[in-house]
Amino acid sequence: MAGGKETPRQKMIGIMYLVLMAMLALNVSDTILNAFSTLNESLQTSTRNVDAGLRQSVDAFEATKMKENPERARPILDKIKQTQKIAGELSSMIDALKTELETAGGGRDEKTGELKSRDDLDISTRVMIEKGKGKKLKQKINETREKLIALLDPKDRSSVNFSLEASDPKKPSTDGIKRSWEESNFGEGTPLTATITILSKIESDIKSAEYTVTKKFLSKMDEAVVTLDAFSAVAVAPTSYLIQGQPYQAEVFLTAYDSKKNPDIFVGGAKLQTKDGKGIYQVSTGKEGMFSWVGTIRVKQTDGTMKEYKTPEQKYQVARPSAVVSPDKMNVFYIGVPNPVSVSAPGIPKESLRVSMSGGSISGSNGKYTVSVSSAGTAKVNVSAEIGGKVQTIGSTDFRIKRIPDPTAKFAGKTGGAMSSVIIRSQSNIFAVLDNFDFDAKFSVTGFSLIIVKPRADAVVLQGSGGSLSGAMRAAMGGVTPGSRVIFDNIRAVGPDGSQRQLNSIALTAN
Repeated sequence: MAGGKETPRQKMIGIMYLVLMAMLALNVSDTILNAFSTLNESLQTSTRNVDAGLRQSVDAFEATKMKENPERARPILDKIKQTQKIAGELSSMIDALKTELETAGGGRDEKTGELKSRDDLDISTRVMIEKGKGKKLKQKINETREKLIALLDPKDRSSVNFSLEASDPKKPSTDGIKRSWEESNFGEGTPLTATITILSKIESDIKSAEYTVTKKFLSKMDEAVVTLDAFSAVAVAPTSYLIQGQPYQAEVFLTAYDSKKNPDIFVGGAKLQTKDGKGIYQVSTGKEGMFSWVGTIRVKQTDGTMKEYKTPEQKYQVARPSAVVSPDKMNVFYIGVPNPVSVSAPGIPKESLRVSMSGGSISGSNGKYTVSVSSAGTAKVNVSAEIGGKVQTIGSTDFRIKRIPDPTAKFAGKTGGAMSSVIIRSQSNIFAVLDNFDFDAKFSVTGFSLIIVKPRADAVVLQGSGGSLSGAMRAAMGGVTPGSRVIFDNIRAVGPDGSQRQLNSIALTAN
């Protein structure tokens, strides 16, 4: 009743199953156990994908056909519900068996997710053979098969093909003993992980059978549909740019198209060139920013009408090529002045960055920040970003905190040497100047000593506060003549950080 050739997928699963069972007869190594675990995960993933596609088809049927033609659609939907019920009863039985087997083996390791007793050779025999659970499962599988086939019209039964069947082997095994189906699958020498994998294969066969029967029912509506006769695998990832620690995620699925006719595909009103059912969307990236687009696909139905489908909104970001060169020994913040800092991370919008620091305070946004520090030592700037709805650390940079360099004391723009007596007499201030310092930092002279030595005369010593000459100092400076020595000593200044600085002396010779 279920003639026809096996599909490539069914052949592949059957071959993998036979190979692993043959390997088991030789040695139950970690490699074999891991292979069963991998196959089990693959089977479960395949089952979930088939189930998701099946649910989507049935939901679409209910949302459209039941509204458009409920008289015709109702009997079909009733048959689909019966199919789901029959398949669900067997699936529930297998779920219960898996739970019983895993519990008997101590459950699963919380860290690895692997069965704690995956290599146990006794549990399967005890539960499936000695307790008779395998025989009951065999009976249930065959009953389910017959019930599903019985739901179909007689003319459709010969065209369906699914591997949901539990038959005793026709030939004896290599040791000459003829075993039953349950003994061949769950008998002596079968590790627990192999039994779980076999049950997962049966679950996959159940879902495949349910899918086959349901699709037969859905086709009965004979509504205008698209002829799909070619398939291709597709992998779609939200982004190919990842930050270390960010998981890579992609959707992998099968698509189908009509190999005899290409659909019309549009983006932004412009029609794309198509080949093998696919359109290529390509635009220039002449400016920076975040961009989005939506594709529209128009497909001609078998009745000549057009049906339109829209893709989800797609987004991409264009960023300017950039390189960051950081001098490791120049990572310095200065006390008392605002320290400007630029922060960026390739591939991440500036508005998504979150910047914080220890050892000081930082303010700003969108890549431009200002740091303030108050004491010498070290500071750390930390950068994180919101990626995929989660805040993730991007990196951190260490900085040294230093005092602003000492300024240079100057009188009439000079730090010493010969100077015209006229210029000396005309000046009235000492200045503290920061040469070759990029920050806007001002120093104020708070005090100094003035020493005037004239030829053949006693030295005059005066004390002053601030940076200006007092009245007595200006009077003494008025008597400076060529050959006199003018010395500014013990010069003190205060800068933005509030610390007192002792500056250089200024020694001038009048000419």
